[in-house]
Amino acid sequence: MRRVLLRAAMVCGALLMAVSCGWGGEGPGADRPPAAPAGVTAAAGSSTSVHVMWNRASGKPEVAHYEVYRGTTMVKKVPGSEHMVDITRLKPSTAYAFSVRARDADGRLGPPSERASATTPAATAADGRAPSTPERPRGKAAGSRAAQLSWDRSTDNRGVASYDIYQGDSKIHSVGGAQSATVVTGLRPGTRYSFTVRARDAADNVSPASTAVRITTPAGSGDGKGTGLAPTGFRASTHRTDGAYYLDLSWIPPDAETIDGVITEYQIQLDRQPATSLVWGGTAPRDKATYSFYVGREAGVTQRVRIRAKLPDGTWSGFSAERTVTTGAARP
Repeated sequence: MRRVLLRAAMVCGALLMAVSCGWGGEGPGADRPPAAPAGVTAAAGSSTSVHVMWNRASGKPEVAHYEVYRGTTMVKKVPGSEHMVDITRLKPSTAYAFSVRARDADGRLGPPSERASATTPAATAADGRAPSTPERPRGKAAGSRAAQLSWDRSTDNRGVASYDIYQGDSKIHSVGGAQSATVVTGLRPGTRYSFTVRARDAADNVSPASTAVRITTPAGSGDGKGTGLAPTGFRASTHRTDGAYYLDLSWIPPDAETIDGVITEYQIQLDRQPATSLVWGGTAPRDKATYSFYVGREAGVTQRVRIRAKLPDGTWSGFSAERTVTTGAARP
């Protein structure tokens, strides 16, 4: 199959398109520095801390450790088996930007990730009262490698700054205090898990743990993370206008109530390689999304296309069904 390079173009209204040059790509037997970690998120945990998370970086040999930067200053080293860290001793009411780089066992340092920003809340004087326990925690498997969790919001005399998610006794995730749902990824197929949730305020007071949510992931490897939350009803075709071919896509976004938010960003892959990032700058579609973009002037070019969504907590959903399209071919 032949790939067609995309032109960056603004296509429709508030929809912005950023063309990515092969980020995340990994060829067979590649021996090069690790790729930039993807999916970096940052969320204030308190008035003096920020929780930073990211996805595993690809590369051979494997990643030995990750370096977390605040601006241009490295502030943490994290073992290659871990993908999250709490950055502490920060200032209240301050905006911070974090990025992550991967270093392999040969000492080679990969490029920096995209920056993720977070603002710490104001400090609260003499606050010794912890938030209430998150109530009615619930969850379900989202494919064989992810779980979707939700809970009723806690109350606090000064406001909840964040929610910490625990797997057994280990903290594995954190989301902002305005959220009441998240997706936990990186799970193993056919495995039983137990999750609890704790609320944290700006003074670092932590609530008691919620009751446990027990989830068993189904057997099977699945396709990517959060498969159960992937865009559905995905369709792809091409049309020709003024001698040029365009790829026409349509899909149904993940349910906004299930993920506790609206999807505003998607990634399109052509032939299993990241090609385009779509970001809605205005009101993002909830029921059905459509998108069309230029792919070239040559007929008979065949490509496989699929799409995934960036969830409100910063992680990626699984991929949609994959479709094969050929420029100049009759519509199915």
